Amino acid sequence: MNQLHTPKASRNQETGRLSFMSPVSSPGPQAPRPGGRPPGNRLAGFGSLSRTCTFSTVPASNKTAWAVTAAALLPLLAASPAAHADSKEDKQPKPPAVMSTVGGALLGRPGTQVQLGPGAPVLPKELSARSWIVADAESGAVLAAHNSHWRLAPASTLKMLFADTLLPKFPRTALHTVAPTDLAGIGSGSSLVGIKEKQTYSVHDLWLGVFLRSGNDAVRVLSAMNNGIPQTVRDMNERAAELQALDTHVVSPDGYDAPGQVSSAYDLTLIARSGMQNADFREYSATARATFPGELKPGKKRETFEIQNTNRLLTGGFGIAPYQGIAGVKNGSTTHAGSTFTGVAERNGKVLLVTVMNPSSKEQHAVYKETARLLDWGFAAAGKVKPVGELVPPKSARTKPGTESSTVPTPRMDAPGTVLESAVAEKKSDGAGIALALVGGVLALIAGGVFLVNRRWPLPELVRRRQRAEDESDD
Repeated sequence: MNQLHTPKASRNQETGRLSFMSPVSSPGPQAPRPGGRPPGNRLAGFGSLSRTCTFSTVPASNKTAWAVTAAALLPLLAASPAAHADSKEDKQPKPPAVMSTVGGALLGRPGTQVQLGPGAPVLPKELSARSWIVADAESGAVLAAHNSHWRLAPASTLKMLFADTLLPKFPRTALHTVAPTDLAGIGSGSSLVGIKEKQTYSVHDLWLGVFLRSGNDAVRVLSAMNNGIPQTVRDMNERAAELQALDTHVVSPDGYDAPGQVSSAYDLTLIARSGMQNADFREYSATARATFPGELKPGKKRETFEIQNTNRLLTGGFGIAPYQGIAGVKNGSTTHAGSTFTGVAERNGKVLLVTVMNPSSKEQHAVYKETARLLDWGFAAAGKVKPVGELVPPKSARTKPGTESSTVPTPRMDAPGTVLESAVAEKKSDGAGIALALVGGVLALIAGGVFLVNRRWPLPELVRRRQRAEDESDD
């Protein structure tokens, strides 16, 4: 058995290894969904300026509307430097005007969705990702989101779906000798763990290669064990449909750029939450370093070499400090997708999931830095914000007899008293933000509604730890 090195609790986790419950459903056969390549976009940084926020463009249908908007902007423009019309952000395409509403109507709106309560911190200003989401992993409540249903290239974060689909199929002790055909078709420039033809590896070895080194060669070998790439792609699309990850369409199981291959921040978070129900998934995604088999030469003992997890919030390095409480999950980067990352972290009994897709910031390793900022915000904002949506349970969980359906009400448009403020912050070359606030009037997005978030996937071990701590304090 290869030696694993998981982060020490003193450095990376306050309350021990995350323990999620067993899967609530097994994948059932579902028809794969058609994919499509959506337009891309990068937005400038922004901050949260109101209790209920939708950061998006404000359309005007006639000259009167433009005049009213201009009058509202004039005092602010007079007090602030002019925005650069030729800035990089201005050249980026915008998100779709209409996106999926799985998980709640607000999640289908472009821009940032957040409902700040008393004492809630504002969102970090240093955010440049095309899409992101902050969710409570235990309750499923979405604390804040930005274009979370925008269908974008996922890069190697798609390997989370690969693992969630295939991990239950093969025992970790099973052995496989690699045939030349197993490694056929690996894309140019792919990340590799170093698998060799005619060498024998355990399933455990192969999953270490997938999670730690994001090895496309390991994905190809496991796919070969699963009757090939086409079968694996079908299985992954069926699993995505079962999880209600309806923004996701798989073309290549390793996440390598392919026409029509898309996912979303919302879907990647759903997938990560499902994967973390599996003990092996949790172990592999939280492993910082491990030994991997080298080539076996005749008459010699097989050598090994060390591999390290490329998740910088887990291992640190390159100017990134390990994030306190981090417990996985997966990073990715390709030419088309940019940098993507989904992370799960626990602090003081609260478990959060954050996904960040394609930051435009020029700061190094922005995807990790923006994830850390959103995690910090989420831990500080927990209990002080109203959810803007939910992470839905799998289809089979909703259809089980006696299972209560979890719903998110559509926002009412006829209730008075809610002011929508739209804000766009455009970054200057020196990194300073220019805040332009547009008062959109009384729109009453949500009046007295309470989200019934999905609480069918608690973290039982976490709950037990809490109960034990409460019992001990009572004694």
